[in-house]
Amino acid sequence: MMDAATLKEKIMAIESQRDSLVNLLEQPDLGTLRIDVNQALEELDDLIDEFNRTFPEEQNR
Repeated sequence: MMDAATLKEKIMAIESQRDSLVNLLEQPDLGTLRIDVNQALEELDDLIDEFNRTFPEEQNR
């Protein structure tokens, strides 16, 4: 079982990679992978939102 601090570190590490997905989505030659990248962004945003709802005290730290 993970404690809140470890979970926060992992979420922050994942969140820091979000820009990589956004940059990838902007590539004109992405083709059908655009759907997968877009889905990954949506799921990542959902994960971050859920974390912030679960641990609201961590949101502004």
